[in-house]
Amino acid sequence: MSEKTPAQEPASAGGEKQPGGRMLRGTSVSPGLVLGRVHIKDYELTHAPRQRVPLDQVEFELNRFHKALYESKRQLEDLKTRLAARVGHEEVRILDTHTALLKDGVFLSDVENLIINEQMALEAAIVKVIADFDRIFRLVQSETLRERAVDLRDVGIRVLRNLERLGAEPDAAAPRDADYVLVARELSIVDMFNLANEHVLGIITEAGGLTSHAAILARSMRIPTLTAVTGLLGAVNEGDFVILDAAEGSVRIEPDELVRAQYMASGANARRDAVTDSAEGTQQLLRQGAKTRDGQSIQLSASCGNLPEVDQARELGLQGVGLYRTELLYLVDREQPSLETLVAHYSGVLDQAGPDGVTFRLLHADSSLEVPYLHESRELNPSLGLAGVRILFKREAVLRRQLQAILRASPQAGARVRIAVPFVTDCADLRRVKEILFEERYALRKNNQPFRDGIELGAVIETPVAALGARDLMREADFLVLSLDSLLQYLVAADRDNHELRSAFEPVHPFALRMIQQLAEIAEETARPLWVFGVTALSGVNLPLLLGAGLRNFCVAPVGVGDFLATLARIDLRQARRNATLAARASCQADLHTLVDSYRHGLARE
Repeated sequence: MSEKTPAQEPASAGGEKQPGGRMLRGTSVSPGLVLGRVHIKDYELTHAPRQRVPLDQVEFELNRFHKALYESKRQLEDLKTRLAARVGHEEVRILDTHTALLKDGVFLSDVENLIINEQMALEAAIVKVIADFDRIFRLVQSETLRERAVDLRDVGIRVLRNLERLGAEPDAAAPRDADYVLVARELSIVDMFNLANEHVLGIITEAGGLTSHAAILARSMRIPTLTAVTGLLGAVNEGDFVILDAAEGSVRIEPDELVRAQYMASGANARRDAVTDSAEGTQQLLRQGAKTRDGQSIQLSASCGNLPEVDQARELGLQGVGLYRTELLYLVDREQPSLETLVAHYSGVLDQAGPDGVTFRLLHADSSLEVPYLHESRELNPSLGLAGVRILFKREAVLRRQLQAILRASPQAGARVRIAVPFVTDCADLRRVKEILFEERYALRKNNQPFRDGIELGAVIETPVAALGARDLMREADFLVLSLDSLLQYLVAADRDNHELRSAFEPVHPFALRMIQQLAEIAEETARPLWVFGVTALSGVNLPLLLGAGLRNFCVAPVGVGDFLATLARIDLRQARRNATLAARASCQADLHTLVDSYRHGLARE
């Protein structure tokens, strides 16, 4: 018998169709549950014919090109207007990247030269130019350049679709409305909308990542999205009915009518923008308090990276933002954001957050992001190079501007403000940030500018050396934040974005669990808070172990609060402590599977 892969479930014996349909698995980018018919958008670039045109038709091709460029720019401006009311300003500005590419001199001249000098048909010229750029960008190990390749691909597809529409050749295969689940090879912004800028119900892709521009928009717009689904394009056909459960990380292809009806009856046929019932249920759970099955209270706060997520957290009833990732403003433009922009943004975050305030994590960017004012070139190993507070000390002006903006943000507001320092290795990092923070306070006071005093300073524990020195760090800091995904990545030497290594993070390795127990004990002894965030921390497999290890403060993305509370309510803390003690004594990760399986079966019987 062949071993099944983690990407898909085996077919039933004799090739009979399973009631639940064929199941594929992937990585969740934006959770949610939708049912609908598939529309595949994946072949615009690969299927363009490489034909040539007569010399007297060259000018006609150039005119077609500029008409399609104009129409593409108009659509992007319309899309920005439509999105402005739904997502934050920073996410809308992502579309400026596409507008800039439509005006890019290299892209335009390369296409025009192929038409003029080689008499290549417009569609073929666009495909060749994009393929050349794509090949060059993907040869280098840079996530930023790969993202640019995806952006250029998006722009090319948009232009090609407009050429098709302007030629009065409608796409007969495309649905007449927006009610479909999109299937594509890669996650891209252009595929999230049709030419009328109507969004889709859900998105499934064979490749893709968690940090792309399209992923940011998908999360902000709450479009259920699943990526890294191995074998997707070979398993699904145009018009297939699917059940996309992006929270669970699965997609069911052509389930039978009974299974569809069951999902419908349970309220699973939620269109992307019909989230009211789910939000109300989460609000009710929050009003009852974040508690385990045996009544033990857990501190819950929001983990956010943009203003729409902060708004959503407040609407749900979360009382504060336990971790606010500040990177987005630094990534949407090639220039450093101005002090005024940062002050306005951080003030907006504080104004929308609850009374428990906000923990701003300082800029955490390594050289793979290729932010020009931070790194001159890409390092050989970006994740172990000048990242987090290391690069901020090297580019002290960037650090000072961010600290000054936090000090000046809504100085009269009553919400608490905390600053978390990323990629800390020892106490010297915290002491240096304290010195700079003191100097910036002094400068503001000297200039008679209002600022916020009494800001707490904490360290993000994500490097093994910081975890080993946590007791000293806790004496120096007001609080600690455990970045569990990052810490585990370094402890087990496994890339968390590598789909084939996902098993290294679930269940949490017993040696890592011992370290987590020590961190929780230090927090309890010093009576200072230890917050934890990360996808690994919130999984149904790991949460009982982490609670049993002593963690009590969790930062959760707003879209995941409902699932977190539901899982929490099924956990008996006394049993979790016993299981965590046994798990930490294990000599290998494999020994944990029996323990975890027995615990999960126990929950299922409740």
